[in-house]
Amino acid sequence: MKNQTLADVSTGPDWVLPVIILIFALLSILLLSGKGGWLIAGYNTAPKEEKEKYNEKRLCRICGAGMAAVTGLMVIMEVFEDRLPASSAHAFGAAVVVICVIMVVLGNTAGRNKKG
Repeated sequence: MKNQTLADVSTGPDWVLPVIILIFALLSILLLSGKGGWLIAGYNTAPKEEKEKYNEKRLCRICGAGMAAVTGLMVIMEVFEDRLPASSAHAFGAAVVVICVIMVVLGNTAGRNKKG
């Protein structure tokens, strides 16, 4: 019995992941440009006094970098799905969780204004 690859265990249409990658890439570019604060959950609903404690441009770039990293992982999964073992999906999932934790920590430290 051969080892299963990601392609062997994936289900659903083949066009879904490339479309998601494209959407994530566009959102990453928007956030990396320092715009798109309205996309950041919690920040976009915060009162004006709370928003003043954060540097919106820096916060957007932190979120954009994290989103770009997740997009890169999805590109790797798509390109190498015939060669990566099925068990690598667990490693990619763990990497996404780590990236999200780093984004939250950086957003709450480096994303704040020094005076706030």
